[in-house]
Amino acid sequence: MSYATLMVHLQVGQSNGPVLQVAAGLAKRFDAGVIGVAACQPMQLVYTDGYIAADTFEQDREEKEREVAAAEAAFRAAFRDRSNVPGNMLEWRSTITLAPSCAWVADQARSADLVVTGVAAADPFDPSRRVDTGELLMQAGRPVVVVPAGAPINVPAASDAPSLNNAMIAWKDTRETRRAVLDALPLLRRVARVSIVEAAANEDLAGARQHVADVAAWLGRHGIAADAQAVHRTGDDAGQLDELAQECGADLVVAGAYGHSRMREWALGGVTRSLLLHSHRCSLLSH
Repeated sequence: MSYATLMVHLQVGQSNGPVLQVAAGLAKRFDAGVIGVAACQPMQLVYTDGYIAADTFEQDREEKEREVAAAEAAFRAAFRDRSNVPGNMLEWRSTITLAPSCAWVADQARSADLVVTGVAAADPFDPSRRVDTGELLMQAGRPVVVVPAGAPINVPAASDAPSLNNAMIAWKDTRETRRAVLDALPLLRRVARVSIVEAAANEDLAGARQHVADVAAWLGRHGIAADAQAVHRTGDDAGQLDELAQECGADLVVAGAYGHSRMREWALGGVTRSLLLHSHRCSLLSH
C-alpha cells in the first residue's frame, strides 16, 4: 500500500506556498504522480434595488481567471524538476463553475490516493473563491493532509522534503479514527517516530490503555514501531491535543475528522475545528 497519486488543492486568490512545499516533499517521498486542482465560482447575482453593470461580472471573471492561472503557475513551478520525468505524472485541473466548487474538488479526488490542501482565508463578503476545508473532508472520500498557513515546515538544505518525521495518532475508539490510521499507513511507515495517545476520564483509563496497546500491536504487525500511552483527560480536548503533540515532538497529527455531529463541532468547538483553524502543524484526517 502506497500513495501512487497525490492531489494538491490550491485555494484561489491566496498564497499556497506551505501546501505546495508539503505536497512536493510527499510526492518525492512516495515517487507519486501529482494532480493540481483549483476551483472557484463566478460572482453570484444578488437581486437588490441597485444596478450592477454587466462589465462588473466580466471583470470579476477575468480577475478569477488570472488568479486560477497564477495558482497553476505556482503549482508547475513547485514541480518543475519532475515535469519531464517518465512515470511521474503531473496534471493540472481547474474550473470556474456555478456549481459548488467544493463538490467539484471532491469529485477530482477519485483520481488520487491522498489529498493535500490548506485552509481558506475567511472572507464573509466573497465566499466565491473559498473551498471550505471541512466540507472537503466530508465529501472527498480520501484521506486529507491539511497544511495550516502557520505550519513550521523546515526543509533541509540537501532535500526538498518537508520534515514530517514525527507522527502522533490522536486515538479515539471511533470509526473515523480507525479509518484515519489505516489511511495513514504508507506515511507512518516512513516517519522516524510514531506515538499513539488517548485521553480518557479516570474511570476509562484502563480501557484506553488497552485501546492504544491494541493499535500499537496492530501497527507492529505492519512493521511500524509505536509508543503508546493513555492519559487523564483534562476536559479541553483541543488544548490537550496540542500539548501532547508538543511533548511528542509531533509535526504531523493523525486523527479522525468529525467524530460527532459537525454542527456541534462548529457550534461548541472541537478537535477537528482546532486542527483545521488553529493548529501550527500538519494533520492527516479522514472521515
